[in-house]
Amino acid sequence: MHDVFHSFRNSGQNTAFPQKENSSKTLNLMKELDAFPKVPESYVETSASGGTVSLIAFTTIAFLTVMEFMVYRDTWMKYEYEVDKDFTSKLRINIDITVAMRCQYVGADVLDLAETMVASADGLIYEPVVFDLSPQQKEWQRMLQLIQSRLQEEHSLQDVIFKSAFKSASTALPPREDNSLQSPDACRIHGHLYVNKVAGNFHITVGKAIPHPRGHAHLAALVSHESYNFSHRIDHLSFGELIPGIINPLDGTEKIASDHNQMFQYFITVVPTKLHTHKISAETHQFSVTERERIINHAAGSHGVSGIFMKYDISSLMVTVTEEHMPFWQFLVRLCGIIGGIFSTTGILHGFGRFVAEVIFCRFRLGSYRSTSVPLPDGHTSNHLPLITDNSTH
Repeated sequence: MHDVFHSFRNSGQNTAFPQKENSSKTLNLMKELDAFPKVPESYVETSASGGTVSLIAFTTIAFLTVMEFMVYRDTWMKYEYEVDKDFTSKLRINIDITVAMRCQYVGADVLDLAETMVASADGLIYEPVVFDLSPQQKEWQRMLQLIQSRLQEEHSLQDVIFKSAFKSASTALPPREDNSLQSPDACRIHGHLYVNKVAGNFHITVGKAIPHPRGHAHLAALVSHESYNFSHRIDHLSFGELIPGIINPLDGTEKIASDHNQMFQYFITVVPTKLHTHKISAETHQFSVTERERIINHAAGSHGVSGIFMKYDISSLMVTVTEEHMPFWQFLVRLCGIIGGIFSTTGILHGFGRFVAEVIFCRFRLGSYRSTSVPLPDGHTSNHLPLITDNSTH
C-alpha cells in the first residue's frame, strides 16, 4: 500500500513539472518578442535640458491633441455632380415681393416657354401694405444685405448656412412693430407656384393677366403712366422646398425706380440640389442671378414693357451636398502620429543639441589648455599644464 501511494505521488509530480516548463517557455518566448525593452533605472540619466525638452513636448502634444479633437468634431460639406434625370416633377417657386404700386394696378404670372401658356397664379396673395419699412424691419434688411455682401466675398460661408439650416432664426421679414396710420401705397405679392421644370418667365407688370390664344396680355390701358412705379423689394425668392435658415441670392434686394417706364430684369440659372446633413434631408434648388435695369424709351430704341421680369432656366446638372464627419479610426491614427512624431522629433533635436554643445565646450577646453605655458630652466616654454603636487600647494 505504501509503494502504491509513493508511486502515485511521484506520478503527480512528474505531470506538474511539464506544465511549469511549458509556462516558462511561453514566458521566455514572449520576452524574446518584446519590442519595447526596458532599460534599468541605474542606466537612466536625467538632465535639466531633457526635462525642459520633455515639458515642451508634452505641452505641444496637449495643444495639438485639443486642436485635433476640434477638427474631429467639425464637419465639412461634400459636393457631388450628376445629370438631373427628373423632368416630370413640378418646380416650386416661393415668392415674397413688395411693389410700390396699388394691388389693383399690378398683376403677376408665369409664362411657360415649353407650352407657351400662362401658368396658374392662383397660389399668389396680393396684400396692400406700406412700402416704407419700420425701424426693426430696416435693421433686418440691413443685416440681410450685409450677409449677402459677405457671401459674395466668402463662398465658404455657404457651407455654414447649409449646416445651420432649420437651426438658425427665420429669414422672413418680421412683422411691423409700429401701428402706422399711413394708408397702404404698395402691394405685397407672396405665395408659391408650381411650374414645369423648363425655362420660364415670371413677371410683374401693369394690369391683370388675361389668357390669350396666342400668348397672354395685361389690362394696362386703364392705368395712367404717371402712376407707374416699379420700385420693389424682394424679401424672399427661392426654388424648390422652402427651408428656413437658407439665404438666397436675391433675399433683401431693394430697387428704386428712377423713371415711371422702367424695366428690371433678373436672369436666373437654377441648379437642382439635394441637401443631406445631420439635421435635415431635403431637395431644394440653388440659383445664380444677373441683374439688369433700363428705362423704356421707344424713341431712343429701348423697347419693352415696364415691370419686373425674372427669366429663369433650369440647369441639367444636379448637385448633391452631403455633410461628412471624420471617422473615429482616422482620428486615432492622426492622434498617434502626432504623439509619436513629436516624441521622435524632440528626441532627435535634443540629441543634436547636446552633440553641438559638447563639441563647442570641447573646443573651449582645448583652447584653454593650449593657452597655458610653463617656463623651463633652459629658457624654453611648455604649453602643458603643470602637475599639481603637494609642494606646489604650499
